[in-house]
Amino acid sequence: QVQLVESGGGLEQAGGSLRLSCAASGRTFSSYTMGWFRQAPGKEREFVAAISAGGASTYYTDSVKGRFTFSRDNAKNTVYLQMNSLKPEDTAVYYCAARFSGSIYNLDPQAYPYWGQGTQVTVSS
Repeated sequence: QVQLVESGGGLEQAGGSLRLSCAASGRTFSSYTMGWFRQAPGKEREFVAAISAGGASTYYTDSVKGRFTFSRDNAKNTVYLQMNSLKPEDTAVYYCAARFSGSIYNLDPQAYPYWGQGTQVTVSS
């Protein structure tokens, strides 16, 4: 069982930066593939990025490549999403998710059984 708590969302101007954090409970955090998803009003939840259990591999959706960086600190049971060059279309509730091991290339939210409560990111133009 893993419990996830996100933080770091807020209001930022276009071109600015935010860093999201997701703190996880549990002693086997280093065995979990982690993902970030987002959901804008009226839209389905979409994949943003994933990181492998050890942190060596990452995968990003095309719209955030080169702007977002996903990292993890297994000693602190925490993952981070550094978001640079923010755009108004990045506005959404961002969710941290976890799954035991598994491929970082599985983009389906249903592949992740554990979710945080979400944190709002709003980017103004």
